[in-house]
Amino acid sequence: MKVAITGGSGFVGQEITKQLTDKGHEVYILTRSDKKSDGSVHMIKWLADGAKPEEHLDGMDAWINLAGASINEGRWTPEQKQKIYDSRMKATDEVLRILKAVSTKPSVLVNASAIGIYPPSEQATYTEHSSARGSDFLAKTVEDWESKANEAEQLGTRVAAGRFGIVLGKDQGALPLMALPYKIGVGGKVGTGEQWVSWVHVADVAKAILYVIENEDFTGPFNLTAPDPKQMNDFGEILGKVLHRPHWIPVPSIALKLALGDKSQLVLEGQRVIPDKLLTHGFKFTYPDLQRALENIYA
Repeated sequence: MKVAITGGSGFVGQEITKQLTDKGHEVYILTRSDKKSDGSVHMIKWLADGAKPEEHLDGMDAWINLAGASINEGRWTPEQKQKIYDSRMKATDEVLRILKAVSTKPSVLVNASAIGIYPPSEQATYTEHSSARGSDFLAKTVEDWESKANEAEQLGTRVAAGRFGIVLGKDQGALPLMALPYKIGVGGKVGTGEQWVSWVHVADVAKAILYVIENEDFTGPFNLTAPDPKQMNDFGEILGKVLHRPHWIPVPSIALKLALGDKSQLVLEGQRVIPDKLLTHGFKFTYPDLQRALENIYA
């Protein structure tokens, strides 16, 4: 199988590439860098002057679109918010342009999305069947991103949107910052501690995306979270236990709001999200519970 990945050099993209190549598939990573192709991993220039990626991407079996500026970088100034939004729209527009240009289109596009589409709540439980939508910046960005990706259906390509939760890995993503206070002995409750953390191990993210590619009846949005969401205080206690560190010094909400501004909502607010669609389709998580996932990461 030939799979094109936009955003393939990032945290999740690296894990997907590893799992694909381990299974003998060919990967075509669209990049702005000058990295060279290596074996079954082909580097294709895109979003650069003179780049014509469509000349190298005819006959892809599947496409995975992860491209977009990280929501974890910098303060959420108006300019940064616009960058986060525009980068997703621009990259997806370019994906659509390439799909229109190639003669043989991929059978499926798996587009990244996020559970930020759901409104924060300490009481609600969200599945893919939930109609509730948030009204903040993240929800607007995610809703527009999914809508843009769905345009590929007009080309005869099946579209699925993976709504990522908090992706856990040792050296990248949110976990290193979450673990740092514990490693220096000052970990504890963040905010009220009641907010939900819908997490997922990075290996299961990649595994699930490959599962969706291989199952032709899988379409539309799907929650990419483990079936074991935790409230923040419980998450911290388990993290401290795995790291053999105390969970004792609280971080008040006001301190995070002062330090992070609007971005503080990433840690002070949350949603309880269940991957109902994956579970109903028979997908088996390798790391279905938090302690097992963290023990694997910090083994």
